[in-house]
Amino acid sequence: MAEDPSVTDAESQAFTAKAAELMTRHAIAEAEARAERGEEPDAISRMDYTVAGVGGHGKARVRALADIAAAYGCQSAVRGNNSENTDRVIILVGTVSALDALRMLMPSISMQMESSAKFMSSSHVADIRELRNYTRSELETERKRYYRSFVRAYGRAVAERIREFRARLQEMAAPGGSDGSSESVDAARGAELVLLNDVNRVREEFQKQFPQLRKHRPERTHSAAGYRAGYRRGRQAELGLDTPVSRGGTSTLAEGE
Repeated sequence: MAEDPSVTDAESQAFTAKAAELMTRHAIAEAEARAERGEEPDAISRMDYTVAGVGGHGKARVRALADIAAAYGCQSAVRGNNSENTDRVIILVGTVSALDALRMLMPSISMQMESSAKFMSSSHVADIRELRNYTRSELETERKRYYRSFVRAYGRAVAERIREFRARLQEMAAPGGSDGSSESVDAARGAELVLLNDVNRVREEFQKQFPQLRKHRPERTHSAAGYRAGYRRGRQAELGLDTPVSRGGTSTLAEGE
C-alpha cells in the first residue's frame, strides 16, 4: 500500500511507518520465542545506506540517521563523510530484523525530515529578514546553520520515540500486557534480556568489522532555534508507533537547547 502510486505522500508515510511498527513488534516477539525454544538468535548482518550530501548537510543527515539506527540496537560507520556536497554511505551493523525495519522506515523518515527542514528554515530566514537588513550571504549562512541543527535534533527526537516504543513492547511482552504479576514481569525481563543480548552481539560484530575507526570532527555550526524546531517536529513525525506524541515518554530537550 505504501508503494501504491495512487496514494498521497502522507498516506504512503503512514503505511510505511505502520509496517515498520509491525515488523518491530514481530521481531521482539520472535526473538523472545526463539530464546525460549533454545534456538539460535537473530543473525547479525550489514546494510549500506546512501545519504545525500546536497546542500552541504550530509553530516547532519548522517548524524540523524545514525541516532535512529542506534535506537534499533545497530552500530554505524560512515564512508566518504568529508566532502560537503557529495553523497556518503552509512554502514549499519545490526540484527536482520532491525535492518529490515530500518530499510523500510529510513526513507520515510528522511522524506519527512527534509520536507520539514526546508519549510522551517525558509520561514526562519523570512522572519529574521524582517528584523534588520541582513546581506544575502548572512541569510544563507543562517539558513544552513538552522537547517543542520534542525536535522540533527529531528533525528534525536525520532530516536527517543523509537526507544520509548521498544521499551513499551518489553513491558507488554506477556499475554495481556504487563499487569504486575510475576509471569508478566518475568516475560518483560525476558524480552529485555533478548534485546540486551542482541546489542552486545551487534557491538562485537561491529568491532570485528571495524577495529580501527577514525572519528569525524563534529560540525561547529549550531542554531538553537533550529535545534528546538527540529526536536519538536521529530516528536511529531509519522512513525506508526501507536501512541500519541504527548504520552509514552518524556522529552529530554533541556531549556536553552
